[in-house]
Amino acid sequence: MSHDGLPPLSERRRVVEGVAFVVLALAAVGSGYRWLFGTTMPETAGLWLGPTTAVVGFVAVFTWRHREAMRTTDGVAMESLGVANAVTLGRGVLIGIVAGFVLLEPEGRYLWVPAVGYGVAVVLDSIDGALARSLGTESRLGTRLDMAVDTIGFLVAPLVAVAWGWLPVWYLSLSAARYCYRAGCWLYRVRGGTVGPLPKSLLRRPLSGLQMVFLWVALVPIVPTDPVALAAPFVLLPSLAVFVRDFLAVTVLATEE
Repeated sequence: MSHDGLPPLSERRRVVEGVAFVVLALAAVGSGYRWLFGTTMPETAGLWLGPTTAVVGFVAVFTWRHREAMRTTDGVAMESLGVANAVTLGRGVLIGIVAGFVLLEPEGRYLWVPAVGYGVAVVLDSIDGALARSLGTESRLGTRLDMAVDTIGFLVAPLVAVAWGWLPVWYLSLSAARYCYRAGCWLYRVRGGTVGPLPKSLLRRPLSGLQMVFLWVALVPIVPTDPVALAAPFVLLPSLAVFVRDFLAVTVLATEE
């Protein structure tokens, strides 16, 4: 038996699935590099490769580090990664592909790639959770992985949109919001405070979905930048307000209770 109480055959299946993900991710990144190398300057392909490899590598390492969470919500060890988690990993690879364009100039050869890549990732975000529920394979790993991929997506998409001049630079406050939230919780603990559990919210998920759609629209090349910039504060401020509310809820308000 493995440390999860699984028979050796199931343990080997997990290993095979992990190797398969790495191989497919490398194939996707390698194909993107080869295409860029053949259609642009070699230096351009090299610039794309760095951020892309970093994001895809982060997703792989995150999954490996949290492999002990490959359990159902009831704590039963899962024999397989599952289709839903595989879809989430696919989202991570797509966001990694988008990340590479942050260092590139917007050009016709690949102008639509960030919009298409991030758009497909957004669509898959509405599918992986539904798949897990319908197949009865909801897992602790899936919850963590979904959050991690969402967070890296909210870092990558605004960075590309700002770098390409399609969103104002202050929109990067969305990219920093979760990291500021976690840093604030850490600092609160260091100073002797107690951080409580994050309360449920009816706004968190809808606002996250709104951000994803808005960022996809901002990345679409044919969408005028002026209307996007005009709408940006109205889309951004509610999300930032929820981060502030959540921080107060798990620190100051939790302590008062």
